[in-house]
Amino acid sequence: MKDIFSKTVYVLIITLALLGVLNSPTALLLGFVYTVIFNNPFKEYSHKAIHYFLKISVVGLGFGMFIKETLETSKEGLSLTIYSILLTVTLGLLLTKLLKLDLKLGHLITSGTAICGGSAIAAISPVIKAKSKTISIALGIVFLLNSIALFLFPAIGHFLSLTQEQFGLWCAIAIHDTSSVVGAALGYGDEALRIATTVKLSRTLWIIPLSIFSMFLFKTKGERIKIPYFIVLFVIAILINSYHMLPETTTSLIVLMAKRLLIITLFLVGSTISIKDLKSTGMKPIVLALTLWVFISFFSLIYILN
Repeated sequence: MKDIFSKTVYVLIITLALLGVLNSPTALLLGFVYTVIFNNPFKEYSHKAIHYFLKISVVGLGFGMFIKETLETSKEGLSLTIYSILLTVTLGLLLTKLLKLDLKLGHLITSGTAICGGSAIAAISPVIKAKSKTISIALGIVFLLNSIALFLFPAIGHFLSLTQEQFGLWCAIAIHDTSSVVGAALGYGDEALRIATTVKLSRTLWIIPLSIFSMFLFKTKGERIKIPYFIVLFVIAILINSYHMLPETTTSLIVLMAKRLLIITLFLVGSTISIKDLKSTGMKPIVLALTLWVFISFFSLIYILN
């Protein structure tokens, strides 16, 4: 009976998200509360769904963008992207040695902070031949900080009276995972969402050079580098919208459904956060992740404001 009730609640929350009743932070919080109360019966499927839903959502958002504005936004965020990645990776390597942390765990946390959270960790893991436990710890910590960012960043943005352009750029640089970047920007405004999505996806391409660097750092050979191909679909969606290949009513509907699918994704992310897994990690990985996150947040904010 309890199992049927828990599954009914699960489906009900997803339905509310699909109908547009829930916002990003509420969906994430409900996911976390749900898994604490019911012990998510769909945890294995949730991980797979997050992987696909996020990509579909991002491609869908491309139908609300125009190529000229996208290129200008990518160009504006390029210098900050380069500086933040180089500094974060350097600091991560130094702190990993200073804390005497497992090198592979430290590198995965650093990669997730520097580029794009879970996507970077998933891409770098096979390159450095990381064990499943190491990958789980890195993902757990990054998802925890993502969750905090989703609530914290919009509050700070409003407190500092950041413009939508400033907030979108800050989100894209300082929040780890694409889902939380888009989730935080979603409630701040359409311009913030456009900028955050564009800059974050252009930042995701840095997985490729980081993977090559990782191969040299860990002296691994013959490992396949994962290229984020869904970005190509995102660009195609932008081109379709830019050249008005589809009616505006159709593209508007696609963008609306993409936003709602993203909110469902955030509920799923919340439902996969495990307190037990986080407790078993110890303090050193959390200290590393938190230090790097605070650094990239302050550095990017000061850069943007000045």
